[in-house]
Amino acid sequence: MDLEKHPREDLEAPVDLGERPAEPQARREPEAVEGCLAVAIRIPVRIIVLVLVVPVRMLWDALVVTGRFLNDALLRPLGRAVFVWPFVGLWRYVVVPVGKALGWLGNVLLVVPLVWLYRCVLTPVGHALAWVAQGVGAALAWLARGVGAALGWVYAQLLTPVGHAVAWVLRGLGAGLAALGIGVWTAVAWLARYLVVVPAVWLYTWLLAPVGRAAAWCGKGLVWLVSTIVTGIGMALYWIARILLVLPALALWRWILTPAGRVLAVIGREVWDALGHAWRVAGHISLTVGRFLGTVLRWIFVEPVRWVYRSVLTPVGHVVRDTVLRPAAEAARSVGRATRQALAAARESVRQARADFRRMLFGEPRQPQPVGRREPSGREARTLGSSTTALTKD
Repeated sequence: MDLEKHPREDLEAPVDLGERPAEPQARREPEAVEGCLAVAIRIPVRIIVLVLVVPVRMLWDALVVTGRFLNDALLRPLGRAVFVWPFVGLWRYVVVPVGKALGWLGNVLLVVPLVWLYRCVLTPVGHALAWVAQGVGAALAWLARGVGAALGWVYAQLLTPVGHAVAWVLRGLGAGLAALGIGVWTAVAWLARYLVVVPAVWLYTWLLAPVGRAAAWCGKGLVWLVSTIVTGIGMALYWIARILLVLPALALWRWILTPAGRVLAVIGREVWDALGHAWRVAGHISLTVGRFLGTVLRWIFVEPVRWVYRSVLTPVGHVVRDTVLRPAAEAARSVGRATRQALAAARESVRQARADFRRMLFGEPRQPQPVGRREPSGREARTLGSSTTALTKD
């Protein structure tokens, strides 16, 4: 190993005592500077709040302990007895048997008849309908093939020549109507151009456009005038509102409400901190008082009861168990065994009497006759290694 080869390599390394490794300095957050008002308010407020909070905390802890005791000793068993056990009994002894009975009735009254109806009625009827439908389908297919062949012959021999002739006539009519339509459209377009479009363009260019430009110029001037008037009125109202409302409100907020709010914030923060501190201190006080009361109650009530249970009731119970209960249990078990033996003997006697009565009325039952077998049975069977075979027998 490296330590065995160079045992003092690390120990003999030069160490400079003058230089020390720089220790990392933890950055401390700058503490908030508290004012004299907070320091002056803190101690009296905490004393007053502690005096007021201690009875409330002790009352709260007492109510919590009482509520837990009532919940464990009264409300939870009562809730089980009132809500849980009735529903459990209802489910176990009413709903489940009724459901099983309804399931059996549904099986007997619905499922079995429906299965019988499906197997014995619907299946044969369906097979018959399928056979009939198959025959009808085959007949319809044969008929359709015949009709299709006839229609094909009609289409090929009659409709196709007639269609070609009608198409040739319609192409001629279409060409004539197209030439007529082109001529009519040309005439209508020329009339519309010189009777509608040209007068409308001249009216727009020389009459409507100049009138529109003049109206737009007048509208711009009117809008500029109105906007100037509104801007002047708005500036006047702005300065009036600023001087009469904003500046007084700003001065009120800056020189009255802000200092008052800061003072109230300091007082509220200190009161809240004092409430939290007093609640924690009151909790410790309440815990100490509770432990003291618990110790007093344990030494006054619990320990005497425990001593009575261990020193008096337990030996008395053992004596009663050994002298009364165990002999009574042994006697009860002996009586039970004797009763079971008597009942077994009575059942055997009744069974024997019933067999004798049946034998007296109907006689002995017929015994099976032995059948003659070619092979010997039992010890007379053939063996190869025994002296009882046919070859080695004397």
